[in-house]
Amino acid sequence: MAPLRRLRLCLCLPLLLLLPPPAAPAPAPVPVPVPRTDWAACRSLSRELSRLLATLKEPHRVLEETYLSEEDPKNWPPRIRCSDACDPSTLDTNNTRCLWRILQGLQHYRDLLGSDIFTARRLPRLEAALDQLLGLVQQEHGRPPRHPVAPSETWAHPLLQRLALQRLQSFAAIISRVFTHSASLR
Repeated sequence: MAPLRRLRLCLCLPLLLLLPPPAAPAPAPVPVPVPRTDWAACRSLSRELSRLLATLKEPHRVLEETYLSEEDPKNWPPRIRCSDACDPSTLDTNNTRCLWRILQGLQHYRDLLGSDIFTARRLPRLEAALDQLLGLVQQEHGRPPRHPVAPSETWAHPLLQRLALQRLQSFAAIISRVFTHSASLR
């Protein structure tokens, strides 16, 4: 048996020499740096957003003392919930879920400000602040799917504006806390 193995090895060895040399291994892919969230810039923009919202005056005085609640909460913006991991202890280790939820909310409010609800009352400074904040958060997380805002009746626009701006003010206060905490860690 041993002589047969030697014979096979002797016959196969010259064939191995005829084979082309193995190709050089492909170079390891160079990791593309993922843009990191600029927490300090997000903090200052979210504070600016809150400041702008606080200075808005209600054009319809009768609505100033009105608190509105929606009939169908599924059609309104994403809200930050406990399950979104925006609490300080989770933000320190993994902030992806929280930033994605913030991005969804910012995109929703930006779409809302550009909808027919705000046709008669454009808020360019608010839109600009939202655009800047969206740009910073989108660098790392991409663009969330857009959901067009359904057209509404003209008579309802002041009420819907009021509701949207109240919600945006609450949302801005929460994201400002998130960005302030995260910026203080870095």
